[in-house]
Amino acid sequence: MKFPNLFKPLKIKNTVFTNRIIATPAGAYNDKAIGGAGVIIAGSANVSRKRASYSHPDDPYIFDKYEREKTKERVIVAKQAGAKASLELIHAGQYARVDDYALGPISFTRNDGTKVKAMDEQDMMEVANDWAETAKNAKEFGFDLVMLHFGHGWLPAEFLSPLFNKREDHYGGSLENRMRFPKMIIDRVREAVGPDFIIDMRISASECVEGSIQFEDVLQFIKEIEDKIDMVHISAGLDIDHEGNVHAVPTIFKEHMPNVDWAAEVKRNVKIPVTVVGAIMSPVEAESIIAEGKADFVALGRPLIADPFWPQKAKEGRDEDIVPCLRCQYCYHISTDRKNVGCSVNPRYRRQHLVPLELDTAKKKKKVVVIGGGPAGMKSAIVAAERGHQVVLIEKSSELGGALIYAKYEELKVDLYNYMKYLITQVNKSTVSVQLNTEATPELIKKLHPDAIIIAVGANPFTPPIKGVNQPHVLQALEVYGQMEKLGQEVVIVGGGSTGCELGIELARNGRRVTILEGSGQYAANGNLLYRIGLRQTMEKEKCLHWELNAFCQEIKTDGVVYIQNGEEKFITAQSIILSTGMRVNSKLVESFYGIVPDTFVIGDAYKVRNVMDATREGYFIAKNL
Repeated sequence: MKFPNLFKPLKIKNTVFTNRIIATPAGAYNDKAIGGAGVIIAGSANVSRKRASYSHPDDPYIFDKYEREKTKERVIVAKQAGAKASLELIHAGQYARVDDYALGPISFTRNDGTKVKAMDEQDMMEVANDWAETAKNAKEFGFDLVMLHFGHGWLPAEFLSPLFNKREDHYGGSLENRMRFPKMIIDRVREAVGPDFIIDMRISASECVEGSIQFEDVLQFIKEIEDKIDMVHISAGLDIDHEGNVHAVPTIFKEHMPNVDWAAEVKRNVKIPVTVVGAIMSPVEAESIIAEGKADFVALGRPLIADPFWPQKAKEGRDEDIVPCLRCQYCYHISTDRKNVGCSVNPRYRRQHLVPLELDTAKKKKKVVVIGGGPAGMKSAIVAAERGHQVVLIEKSSELGGALIYAKYEELKVDLYNYMKYLITQVNKSTVSVQLNTEATPELIKKLHPDAIIIAVGANPFTPPIKGVNQPHVLQALEVYGQMEKLGQEVVIVGGGSTGCELGIELARNGRRVTILEGSGQYAANGNLLYRIGLRQTMEKEKCLHWELNAFCQEIKTDGVVYIQNGEEKFITAQSIILSTGMRVNSKLVESFYGIVPDTFVIGDAYKVRNVMDATREGYFIAKNL
């Protein structure tokens, strides 16, 4: 077996876990349940009927009479392929959505006007009993274990962390005091479920914001309650606090496996099994964590949204067929304020009614010509071939990848680069006929006699009409990759979108002094909320990187750039100027392929410049419906 440690069984009490992979509650769990994970955390349960939900004041309690059938369904779905079923128990505390007031360590008024009441001992006893009742119900309904959510800034964490807990009684101040209420919860839960039922607990090793709990205190708390729980799940960051959220759900600006060292330190200090979560992207990484004794389980969230069959493919040694997660944050509703939730690489996520688990074979086999070998083109070619069509993929350059090719030059784009490699691998393993170094023309396409044409030619860099833009020291952003050593020491990037900002970080880390000039009042306006927060936090750490907003480039001179900011003309010196001013569709090229066959489709950036999620979705759907 390629990953023996990852698939080595582990017995806890009377339960045998067949492998070391835990599927977190992120996203739907139907596909994950048959995808090979050893444990499926089948969503969350608010422990209290009121003032516990982070989403709606009137969220139903999942064990009340008219919710019980749906709750039992969770167990059945989670266990259908042999996984163990877990349930996350949660209380949102001061962040709860309420009609009257929320509960927390201290009294205050939230920014939305909601009153938060400092819990007294009666409140604490009632809420602790709620945790116990909910855990006991979970046991009786057939869940194999529960996971107590004591991390990410929810109620127990609010008492543990001095960031939230400013109490002056014996529930605040010292760590001993701050632990009292969380320990009360655990005591009540253990008493309710008995000695043989498995209790897991998730906790943030660090909340990753100033003034929050220190790891040493977290470790001490775990040691204090180790005899009452059976597993501990190491995470990081906060939820509602967006500055900490990007550490709970790591963006591309965090390294892979950021929580492993904390988990390893916990494991050195306790006897119970330790789980670690957070940007564990591949079976190779997961195997190394288990093999090196840094944790006993790995928990996967977004990787199982990108590919729910990640565990099964790993078990079969087919890790090259695992669809890599991009850590783009679009699967997370906070990122887009619920306006565009989806997965950049898995069209089935949240659209199971439109995207089947297995593609059907086309009733009428067609010859399909795909023009362009970027992500949209490759995805459409793979899907069309899988449905039995004869597919020809034409790419004018010497390699597949399109704009993703440049990902290999930037550390921040490693996940994007891995996705490109995955797509190329799947194309090469398919029946798609690839023609590289081939310029598609209407005449060439006509000679191929296609039944359908998919145009995925991407877009071209835009050169704005700035005085001096045609000088030799002025480069397009995409031209910089592969020849960064030729740049001068001082660099100005015109355009502060995501490409310009990420390139600025890369150049600053390579010793250049970089200034980004952005004409609008917002950097990376094309990025989602959590991406932009992670980006800003990263940019602020780079001492050689500066950015100016509302800065309009007026002229490029041989020794620098003239720009206007707040009505004032300014000058900045630079030896190299980089244009990161967006892409434009080549409408003339696209339209030249119309009229050859009726079934002609335009997808990805060839239709409208957007992102990988749009390219993947359009490539999939057009090919699926041919």
